[in-house]
Amino acid sequence: MSSVELPQLRPTLADVARAAGVSTATASRVLNGFPRVRPKTRKQVESAMSALGYARQRAARATAGRTGSVALVVCEEVLRLFADPYFARISAGAGKELTEAGLQLVLLTVPATENYQAPVVRYLDGGHVDGALVVGMHGRRPLDLDWLGIPVVFGGRPVREGGRSSYVDVDNRGGAQRATQRLIDAGRRTVATIAGPQDMTAGVDRLLGYRQAVAGAGRGDRGLVVFGDFGQASGEHATARLLDRRPQVDAIFAASDMMAVGAMRALHRAGRRVPGDVAVIGFDDLPIGRRTDPPLTTVRQPIEEMGARMTGELLAMLGGSSAPRCAVLDTKLVLRATA
Repeated sequence: MSSVELPQLRPTLADVARAAGVSTATASRVLNGFPRVRPKTRKQVESAMSALGYARQRAARATAGRTGSVALVVCEEVLRLFADPYFARISAGAGKELTEAGLQLVLLTVPATENYQAPVVRYLDGGHVDGALVVGMHGRRPLDLDWLGIPVVFGGRPVREGGRSSYVDVDNRGGAQRATQRLIDAGRRTVATIAGPQDMTAGVDRLLGYRQAVAGAGRGDRGLVVFGDFGQASGEHATARLLDRRPQVDAIFAASDMMAVGAMRALHRAGRRVPGDVAVIGFDDLPIGRRTDPPLTTVRQPIEEMGARMTGELLAMLGGSSAPRCAVLDTKLVLRATA
């Protein structure tokens, strides 16, 4: 895997749309020759394309051939990228498949800062890579990816995908429901959750799975839901808030292993024994869960397989498949000592 500096490159379709005063979708319709565009609007878009050199960029790409590179776009801060093993495992799964196909993996990160997003899109749209794998995408959709001239596959279902996107996801809702049901069946009376970000489908679906399980057991207490960002520190802080709010809590389903580790730290600091006083279940099955004291019960999602499957779908698209390709992989409850 190689990391690259991102120069100021040629304009994207979003730049054309802004210059023409239209939406990106309208600019795309003009570019692709769709008839239902008003003549005045078509002229505005064509003038913007000409002024920005967008048409010449497309022509150059058409004759340039394949680059032999695929981008892995991680929509998180750089520190989070290296702190969370999830991204390393996705990269490993993708990298193995690309190596076998004779392709190079290029790593791009997209922090929340607006100034950094445009260069990333320009790089993707500038003929440097043949396709892109995108992970960690939040609902804000910081990248204008729908109209790129390269195939894109998402890791996780995009929040607003509308049936147009290719993605590989896991059964987040079913995994969360099984984890929560395990806690209920074990006789735990006050089962809380540390939910993930609600601008990501993984966070939304895991919270939904928890709520389905507690509703099925005839329970429901909004005060037992706290939120984190999938990171360890957020799990620790969320658990501290939870204990202040509901000191009687005797079980926690955390929507990620890292938040579960943070929860266990907060419980230890509060003098609560795991699992004697409070049972804990995570989600991911990261290596850190095997090293906690006691070892963490968790929901296993096939992360390396997800990276490999994403790459396989992308390679199929590079081979000529044009229809959106979607897959949902199974999860499995892994029983250890915390629940």
